[in-house]
Amino acid sequence: MRVILYIINKEFRQIFRNKGMLPIIFILPLLQLVILSNAATYEINNISFGYVDNDHTHTSRALIDKFRASTFFDVSQVFPHPKESDLAMLQGEVDVVLTIPEHFERDLWKDKNIDLGVTINAIDGAAAGVENVYITQIIKTFNKNLSVDMVQLSNNTVRPVLIEGIPLFWYNKTLNYKTFMVPGILVLLVTMITLFLSGMNIVREKEIGTLEQINVTPIKKHHFIIGKLFPFWVIGMGLLTIGLVLAKLIFATPMLGSLALMYFYTSIYILVILGMGLFISNFTDTQQQAMFIAWFFVVIFILMSGLFTPIESMPKWAQFLTEFNPIKYFVEIMRMVMLKGSGLTDILPQLVKTTLYAVIMNAMAVWSYKKIS
Repeated sequence: MRVILYIINKEFRQIFRNKGMLPIIFILPLLQLVILSNAATYEINNISFGYVDNDHTHTSRALIDKFRASTFFDVSQVFPHPKESDLAMLQGEVDVVLTIPEHFERDLWKDKNIDLGVTINAIDGAAAGVENVYITQIIKTFNKNLSVDMVQLSNNTVRPVLIEGIPLFWYNKTLNYKTFMVPGILVLLVTMITLFLSGMNIVREKEIGTLEQINVTPIKKHHFIIGKLFPFWVIGMGLLTIGLVLAKLIFATPMLGSLALMYFYTSIYILVILGMGLFISNFTDTQQQAMFIAWFFVVIFILMSGLFTPIESMPKWAQFLTEFNPIKYFVEIMRMVMLKGSGLTDILPQLVKTTLYAVIMNAMAVWSYKKIS
């Protein structure tokens, strides 16, 4: 026990002795949390919008005003002819062009079908899909209101029956995308810092030659490993604490569930990441190699964690592979506990899988660590 405490004390002194490492561990991740939580969003605003009005009537102008009133569109250009709008689209000056046909108002009053031309720059397919939803909603709302006005003008005694759905949004009442992203970004930062530090720690000992000296001492393997990794476990828990405080103070992220449950799961999850870092360091000789290999796995885990894209939208084979992704379980649990207030029974499947992952990963790391007797 004294040996473990001595190694832990040595590691903490070594970490805090390096003044250049402290900002990387504590300050940069928090800046990343603030920046990424604001930048990582699927909401699309300030869409450059142009239109070709071939009708020039009160109704066509009313439709354009609907787009002007929207917070998503920036109605910036008017084109006299479709050729000019096509050229502007080609040059990237507009993202969406609405073409209103001739006799638009007259055909509406005659109850004829009307085709509105909508051209969307679809180089970014995801953005184009969202823009199409925005446009469709505005046109549908305009069409519904116009139909009501036309019926009332034609027959004052007739009142059309409107069925209006009132949505009730659970867990994110304001539909704030930061509420969804902050728990996931926090998972990302805790994972990256603990993985990189633990992966490069043993390798650094190799590079400076102290690992060989330690290997010939009577220190037992498990004492050495616990002493080397425990400080990074503490750092990971500290990062989680600071991140939760910032999430509450800056983003007003709800925390409906038990903080004790969140910390309990995180303590097990960090063991998984530390085991991965040690396993990587056992097969690398330089810190650059350890960093590259760790980054390779982190990128795959992040992209397949459901942090940025829903797992349900992935192919079946990719959904199967996500079952072996520890970040996926941490993201799910952080969102479940913080936003839904889930309890132990709700997160039990993820907890069992993560615990099993921690046992296997650390067993492989300890087994692959070579100590000279």
